Formats: sequence, structure tokens, C-alpha cells
Amino acid sequence: MSNTHQKLFFMLLLLSLPFILFASGKKEVKEKGDVSEVTMNESLEKKYPFVPLSDELKNELTAKEAYVILQKGTERAFVGEYTDNKEVGTYYCQLCDAPLYVSDDKFDSNCGWPSFDDELPGAVTRHADPDGLRTEIVCSTCGGHLGHVFLNEGFTDKNTRHCVNSISMDFRSGPPVARAVFAGGCFWGVEYLMESLDGVYDVKSGYSGGSTINPTYQEVLTHSTGHLEAVEVLYNPLEISYEEITKYFLEIHDPTQANGQGPDIGNQYLSAIFYGSRNEYDSAIKLLTILEDKGYKIATQVRPRKVFYEAEDYHQDYYTNKGSTPYCHSYTKRF
Repeated sequence: MSNTHQKLFFMLLLLSLPFILFASGKKEVKEKGDVSEVTMNESLEKKYPFVPLSDELKNELTAKEAYVILQKGTERAFVGEYTDNKEVGTYYCQLCDAPLYVSDDKFDSNCGWPSFDDELPGAVTRHADPDGLRTEIVCSTCGGHLGHVFLNEGFTDKNTRHCVNSISMDFRSGPPVARAVFAGGCFWGVEYLMESLDGVYDVKSGYSGGSTINPTYQEVLTHSTGHLEAVEVLYNPLEISYEEITKYFLEIHDPTQANGQGPDIGNQYLSAIFYGSRNEYDSAIKLLTILEDKGYKIATQVRPRKVFYEAEDYHQDYYTNKGSTPYCHSYTKRF
């Protein structure tokens, strides 16, 4: 090859290099497969940034309770109400009523505080103490201080000990009852279909997301209260997960309709997932991301939970009492 041809070849190569790099970069992104998912998650999280549980959903605390739960104090050993409790039931967060532990996971460690070798799914979050020596446990819903967790002590086969302050909990007999709130158009249809799920105790029709205290149905119809027709789902987290319930919710109404649901048009009929904890928020973002990746143009909003006001008696179990079925809600497989 002559010097002239060599110079021409290298000149053409330099000119084409940016296009080659650009094409190879596009190919790498396409083959990677997870880039669009990451982008989609970031987009949803920017649109609906996580907001911690509102104070209006937290219980009032005594000075002693506040010292432990809010200031991360510790009650004295062997004085707690539940240290030696042998009753069968569920332990709930004193600050927000979220279920935390069940009696089946409680054991006697002789440490002076109630001990559990497991928590309910997603109920407890772990944080390293500032000194780096211990691991703090808090309620995943409200962030209230519970105690500390210790591993590999050999007390039980799970090799885990949640050392919990009695004052951080409230014990109630019976299996665990967790709550979830959704809005998907007329609450009659959402309630009717969600009550069919195994693991769901009950579903209540009501109003949430607005500013008016204890609104009536007629007030909500004026579009001035800001409330959505919503349902509160009471369920057993040991039998069905929050994510499973949310997935079903997104399959029994149209999450792509932005102005209502079916023929019901208006701001009280908007689609929304009301999350109470970071775990619920993450589940909502995850499921909406999956749907968007499948090509759905999602209109469902992701909102922090607000006070849920139960609707008037004649709205409860409407279709069951009437002996009919929903007119704008039905199951469509999307996942």
C-alpha cells in the first residue's frame, strides 16, 4: 500500500471512529437488558419521591414510650410487660399499629426482654448503631425504635434474637392483621373483587387522600375535598404478601386510565396506591415498572398513606348485598 493510500485509509478510519463507538455503545445498552429498567425506576421515583409515614397516622405516646421509641432508649431488664408473656397472638408497633411479631416466634432467652427469632415479612428494618457494635431494629412502617438484633447465639435453629422493648409493642390476641389502602375507581367493585383473595380478612370502602376531615359521600362528589374513593384491605401477612395484593389490584382495574375508571369520570375515581412503609413503596414502584416495561402507559399514582375514612354503611359490601357484580371492574392478567 502506498503512503498516499495509507494516509487516506487512516483518515477515513479516524472519521468513522465516532460512529463505530456510538454503534457499539448502543449495542451494549440494548444487550444489557437492565438499563431501561433502572431508568424507569429512577423516573418513577423522581415522579413519586418516598415520603415517610405522616405523624397523623401515629399514636400519641406517653413520656416513657417516647423515651424508648423516639429517643432510642432502653427500658430496664425484667420489668417489661411482655418479657414473660406466653399468650398466643400478635405484637404490634406501639407507635403506628403495624404488626411486627407473632407469638410462635417468641422464645425465652433469659435476657430480660422479649425475644423473637423471626419477624413478620417486611415488618422490621435493621440499622447499624453509630458505634458499629450492635444492630438496631426499628419498625419498617414508622421507624420507631424496637431494640437490637443478635445473631449466632444458638438459642434457636434460626440463630437470631430480636431483643425488643416491651414498651415498643402492643400485644393483641389472634393472628396478625396488616392494612393496605388502594384507590381504583368506584370502591364498590374494588372491594368486591379484593375480598375474594385468600388471606384477606375484610375490605372496607372509604375515602382517603384529601384534606376534609371525615368527609361524607356527598361532599366527595363535589370534587372539593381531594379524597379518592378508596378501599382498606385487612389481611394476614403470613398468608398473602403486600406485593401479591398490589399486583392483584393492578389487574382488577385499568391502571392506564388517567381521568377515572370506566364510565366513572372525576378526581375521586383516580387510580392510586397509598403506601405506608418503604417496603410498600418499593413494591409499588417495582410493579409499575414491570407494567411500563411491558408497554403500559401507567396512570396509577403512588401516594403516601393518609387517614382512611370508612364510608357510609350502605356502601359496604354493596354488590354482595345487592346480589350483582361490578360494572367496571374485572380481572385482566397483566403480570
